[in-house]
Amino acid sequence: MTVPVWSVDPRTGKQREQVADEATTAEIDAAVRAAAAAAPALADRSVRALLLRTAADLLEEAGPQVLEAADAETALGPGRLTGELARTTFQLRAFADIVDEGAFLDVVIDHADPAAKPAPRPDLRRYKIPLGVVAVYSASNFPLAFSVPGGDTASALAAGCPVVVKAHPDHPATSELCASVLRRAAVRVGLPADVVAVVHGFQAGIDLIKHPLVSAAGFTGSVRGGRALFDAAAARPRPIPFHGELGSLNPVVITEAAADERAEQIGAGLAGSMTLGVGQFCVKPGLVLAPAGAAGDRLLKAVTAAVSDSDAGVLLDVRMRDAFVAGVEARAALPGVEAPVTPGSGGEHTVSAGYLTVPADRLAAEGPHDLLLEECFGPVTVVARYEDRAQITAVLERLPGNLTATVHIGEEEAGQEDGQATALLAELTPLAGRLLVNGWPTGVAVAPAQHHGGPYPATTSTSTSVGGTAIERWLRPVAYQDTPVALLPAELRDENPLHLPRRFDGRLEI
Repeated sequence: MTVPVWSVDPRTGKQREQVADEATTAEIDAAVRAAAAAAPALADRSVRALLLRTAADLLEEAGPQVLEAADAETALGPGRLTGELARTTFQLRAFADIVDEGAFLDVVIDHADPAAKPAPRPDLRRYKIPLGVVAVYSASNFPLAFSVPGGDTASALAAGCPVVVKAHPDHPATSELCASVLRRAAVRVGLPADVVAVVHGFQAGIDLIKHPLVSAAGFTGSVRGGRALFDAAAARPRPIPFHGELGSLNPVVITEAAADERAEQIGAGLAGSMTLGVGQFCVKPGLVLAPAGAAGDRLLKAVTAAVSDSDAGVLLDVRMRDAFVAGVEARAALPGVEAPVTPGSGGEHTVSAGYLTVPADRLAAEGPHDLLLEECFGPVTVVARYEDRAQITAVLERLPGNLTATVHIGEEEAGQEDGQATALLAELTPLAGRLLVNGWPTGVAVAPAQHHGGPYPATTSTSTSVGGTAIERWLRPVAYQDTPVALLPAELRDENPLHLPRRFDGRLEI
C-alpha cells in the first residue's frame, strides 16, 4: 500500500494536491533491478554522449513546463530557475564532451619488460570501468542542477552507470517531470528508459542505500540526513562509496589592509553573497573574521546598509523557515553576540536577512559559542571581530571542513610571496576544497578545474560534485595482466581503435 506524498507551497505553507506516492520496498527493488538490467546498454560511449545531449535538448524544449513546476514548488523565482536550467543543460552537454574525449578512462599500457628493474615486468593494461547502479539523493535548494537531471545524474550516466534518483520531497512534481524527460531521451537514442528512474519517500531513501545492486551513492543535503545514509552505506554487508555533501560554514578572513583599502566594497559584497538566493546556497559565507577598529567599523556599516536594503524572502519549505528562525534566535541569545541587523521572521511565510557580531576570542575555545561555528541555512552570517593575528589562527584552528574558504587582502599583500596573505592561505588550505582571494564563494562555475567538495562535514569523500572530474566518483580501475589481444577490451589494445588519450609505455599520447 502506498503512502501519499504531499508537496507544500513555501509561499503559503499549505499542502498542495498529491503529486506522487511513496515507493514501497518492492517498488524500490523493481526500480533498482530494472536499472541494473539496463546497464549493459550504456557500454557504448557514443550512445552515452548522445543520451546526454538529447536530454539537454529535451529539457530545453520542456523548459516552460519545468520552470513553472519548479517555481510553484520552491518559490525560487523564474529568473533564478531559468539560470539553473541553463546550468543543468550545460552540465549535461559538458559531460557528453568528456565522454567523447575519453581521457576519464585513464588508459595506461605498459608492455612486458623482462629486463625491468628491480624485477621483470609483465604486460599490464589499466583503465576505468563503471561501478554499476548509482543512487542519487536530490538537493532541496537546486531542483534542477542538483536534482533529477543534475550533476550527479549526468556524471553517473557519463561514466556508464544507470541512476535511481530519490526525489526531494520539496519538489516532487518537478522531479517527475524531469525524470520523464530523461527517460524519453533514453528511448529516443535507443536505450532502455530504465537507465534513469525516480522514487519518492523517506523510507525509499533508506531502502535504496541498502539495496544490494546499488554500487554507489551521491547526496546533497543536511549533515544529519547525509550522515545517516553514509553510516548505512558503510554498514552494508558490502559497503559502497557514499559521496555526500553535508554542510559548510565557508569562512572568510578580511585582513586589516583589505578593510583599510575598500571596506565599503567588501561590506557590500558580503551582504550580496550571504543574502543571494535568500541565503540558501551551500557556499554562503557563514563566518567572517573582520578586524576590530575603525576599518572594521566602516566595513560593518556597509554591511548594515546593504542587508537592511534587502527584501524579505521565502525559504524552500516551512521546516527550513522554522529552523532558520529558531537558529538565529539561539545564536543571538549567546553572551557577547549582537545583531546590528536582526535576522529572523519577516512575515507569516517569509524571513528577513541579518547578521550577528561577536568578539573573535569568544570562538577561540570550546563552549556555548560553538553554535556559531555551525551552518545556519538561510540569510544570516556571523562576523567575528578579531584584535590580532593570533585570534584569527585560534578561530581557524577550531573550524570543521568546508567547501570554500576566502581571504580578502590588500594590494600590497597580494604582491608579497612570503607575507601575511601566503600564511593565511596556508592556514585555510586544510579547511576547504576551494580557496578564494578577493572574491565571494557564491557561484560555483561548471569548469574542468572546479572542485566542489572539502574535508568532512563539507563532504564525505575527497571528490567533487561539480566539474568534469565528478565522473571519477562512479568509476573504478581494473588492470589486465598478460591478457591475449583477442580478450582485451578495445580501450586497451595497442592499435587504439577508439582513438583514446592514453599513457603508452610511459609516454603520454593525446
